[in-house]
Amino acid sequence: MEADELKKKSNLESLLDEILAKSIKPQDMYEIAALLESIGWNDKRASQTFGVQDIFELAEVLWNMMKGRASFESYVGEEKVGIATSFMIIVKSFLRGMIFALPMGISVIAMLTLRFSLWSYENLSTELATCIAIGTILSFMSIGGFTQAIARRGFFYINQGYYNMAKRVTYYFLKLGYLFCAIIALAFFVFNLFFEIFPTNLMIVILVFYMFLSSIWLAVTVMYILKREFTFTALITAGIGIVFIFFKIFNFNILVSQVIALLFISILGLFLVIYFFNQAEKRMEKGISPELPRNSIMLYSLMPFFIYGFLYFTFLFADRVISWSTNDVFMPYLIWFRGGYELGLDFALLMMIIPLGISEVIVSRLMVRLENAQKNSLSHDIETLNKKYLNLYSRSLITVSIVSAISGILIFLALILLRNGYGPSIINKALLSNNVMFFVFIFALISYAVLSVALTNVIVLFSLSVPDLVTKAILRSLIINVIVGFLLTRWIGYQYAVFGLLAGSIFFMIYSTICVIKVLRNLDYYIYAAL
Repeated sequence: MEADELKKKSNLESLLDEILAKSIKPQDMYEIAALLESIGWNDKRASQTFGVQDIFELAEVLWNMMKGRASFESYVGEEKVGIATSFMIIVKSFLRGMIFALPMGISVIAMLTLRFSLWSYENLSTELATCIAIGTILSFMSIGGFTQAIARRGFFYINQGYYNMAKRVTYYFLKLGYLFCAIIALAFFVFNLFFEIFPTNLMIVILVFYMFLSSIWLAVTVMYILKREFTFTALITAGIGIVFIFFKIFNFNILVSQVIALLFISILGLFLVIYFFNQAEKRMEKGISPELPRNSIMLYSLMPFFIYGFLYFTFLFADRVISWSTNDVFMPYLIWFRGGYELGLDFALLMMIIPLGISEVIVSRLMVRLENAQKNSLSHDIETLNKKYLNLYSRSLITVSIVSAISGILIFLALILLRNGYGPSIINKALLSNNVMFFVFIFALISYAVLSVALTNVIVLFSLSVPDLVTKAILRSLIINVIVGFLLTRWIGYQYAVFGLLAGSIFFMIYSTICVIKVLRNLDYYIYAAL
């Protein structure tokens, strides 16, 4: 019994240390209760572990222990790490930021060199290109909300070391994601049976690419939260390699080759997710298996992230749909793929790879410094703290803006050189000679540079747990994107849909910047809310 009491006391001391690491001077037991909930404690876990009635009784015990301590440090310095460790942290943050732009980058490079990628082909008929494009867009829009929910809740538990909880909640959202995609596919198929928008064979192509790509995006998100950044890049590269083997060596049809590759990547990605989670779970302390919150509560709290994920990818693809639905050429279907427009956007998207990586590094370091300052700040220091981090944010935003501009200029110069015949002979120069492609490329380049800055604001706002502001910003930006793009395509030409993307991106950047400034001027409130 005495040994049990000593172990219980030791566990309480460790828990108190964990609480004080979050906030060095809690104001009362209720703040401690809030901090306990923020790191995964609930009534059931508190009762099972310490024999208390609920989390408030545990908070009271910790509060009394804290007051009884003779002293504790009044300042928490930043943890010092070596140069090599610091460099690896920066590299990993950079890779994490750029991981979602890499698939398109790899695809573009494959198209320029091999004439095909995992889901595209230079000589594909316009009908088939339209179907694959629709399946791709639907996959991003359908999965966007689930990727945000998995990332948000998965990170929450992983950062606390509760890998089994992260695994359970991730598998829950994976199942929901697969079920949702299946329902969308079935509804789309039934709808097409009644209204005959596409022939059955083309509808099957749409749904096959839609389901496989949706599965891949879900696997990517799990690898992201488990910090397996290189694995996904290797998977996409391997998929293109499989297409090459079946298409070039065994002379299979390009669509058959791509479907085989997508099937392989989807299955392998799912198995890797299971393997990585099982490996991560082994690192967790044995015997800790707290209950997850009720599904209704969890879904309610994550709804703003679901909405943002859907709206963001809708924003990103809205101009394509508007452009391809412009009825100024032969239009056998409501949407008709325009290769020049798509290529212009794809090439321009390459410029986002580096800025997104830099944004992740900058915001990660900003949030670490912000959390450390919050732990050591007294109430009368708040105004000084707010001003300090407004200045830090301003410098961060300027840095991202400069990097985005430089990245855009480099991609522009690279395309000019390739158009003029420079570069390796393996590069397909014919793809770069389209005038519509070049027109769209220039304005998409500007749009994505501006969007990179806006996404830095999004990371900051998400880090401070104010997703509602982000949702408002992206919704209004989407409306502007659609209105401007629709009017210009109907008045002038389909390629002018890119101005909708540009207008929406500019608004997104300005509005999100205003939101971040508003939050940083009330930093004490938002930091507490983010705990």
